Amino acid sequence: MTAFPDAADPDAAEIQPFHLDFPQRDLDDLHRRLDGTRWPDELPGVGWAYGIPRDYLQELVRYWRHAYDWRAAEALLNAWPQFTTEIDGATVHFAHIRSPEPDATPLIMTHGWPGSIVEFLDVVGPLTDPRAHGGDPADAFHLVVPSIPGFGLSGPTRETGWEYRRMAAAFAVLMARLGYRNYGAQGGDWGAAISRELGRAHSDHVIGVHLNLLPGAHATAEPGPAELAALSPKERERTLASWRRTEAWSRDEQGYADLQSTRPGTLAYALTDSPVGQLAWITEKFRQWTDSAELPEEAVDRDRLLTNVMLYWLTGTAGSSARIYYERAHADYWGAPPEPSTAPTALAVFPAENFIPLRHIADRTDRIVRWTEFHRGGHFAAMEEPDLLVGDVRAFFRQLREGE
Repeated sequence: MTAFPDAADPDAAEIQPFHLDFPQRDLDDLHRRLDGTRWPDELPGVGWAYGIPRDYLQELVRYWRHAYDWRAAEALLNAWPQFTTEIDGATVHFAHIRSPEPDATPLIMTHGWPGSIVEFLDVVGPLTDPRAHGGDPADAFHLVVPSIPGFGLSGPTRETGWEYRRMAAAFAVLMARLGYRNYGAQGGDWGAAISRELGRAHSDHVIGVHLNLLPGAHATAEPGPAELAALSPKERERTLASWRRTEAWSRDEQGYADLQSTRPGTLAYALTDSPVGQLAWITEKFRQWTDSAELPEEAVDRDRLLTNVMLYWLTGTAGSSARIYYERAHADYWGAPPEPSTAPTALAVFPAENFIPLRHIADRTDRIVRWTEFHRGGHFAAMEEPDLLVGDVRAFFRQLREGE
């Protein structure tokens, strides 16, 4: 599958090259703030139950201040060709990494919160150039990796209303502007909502949607006897487990989303003024949502985690990235059942994901043609288990090519 760039397209002139190069004064300011951190008290012996432990965070901050190398991370990201373009009043930043294989499949990969394009550093090479990574060149992709409007290098947004459907519409414009008439979509977290919406609303262009989270596919209410009786024993057990995890999430994990859905502007003052606050807000999620026993770096490289945090800090987008929760919660469609999608859809299920998806629920609204359950990995699949994710993405689009 090839791209169809049109040099005569007036929109082509709207794409501008982009190069990461934050001024040294921003790094000096960060260091001053880290050095002057005012630390809160902490109850003894509570571990992670009340949030991120102070001793752990202090050690992480020391590493951030004295050992972490932003310039090395900047150079790593700058190895990707990057661009910006204006779409629907927003500046959209994206990396565009074309495969050396001319017939590669175009694929847009979208991150979520509290992630960024850093999530994809370990999957871009194998996906764009499988020949160089021991794979089949027929499985190659031309990759488009956008920063979500309001997040990091695509932020802040300048007006209200940027919920995931509007973002999907913007990404459809982006792919057309790049000359891709037919393409796939992949994502997790908010990237899953955006990718699914791309497939639903633009099925004439999206050939398939690969997700590592399917919004709304878990048990959202306690299953009743009639629902359970209609299921196989295995699916019945999985449904009960899904409900138990949903209950635990509502009790122990939902607070951040409630806050960002209701008062993201108030939260923004704290996170935009305090780098340690921003670090704690994000790192706690990398511990809770990954397949780690105790510390987030058991699942995700520490430098990658800090690079991800840096993209929020240096761009001042703690507030504008949180607004996606507010916009979704106040959209006219919020609370309504998801609109059905006819796009061929694959779901990669990682065991430490926040919710346990259920096939009988997914099949009600989505055209599931591939369902793969893995034995390790969590919410940040591209960072935690890049090989597993790459293999499943390749297998799904190969399945579509071969008409299975």
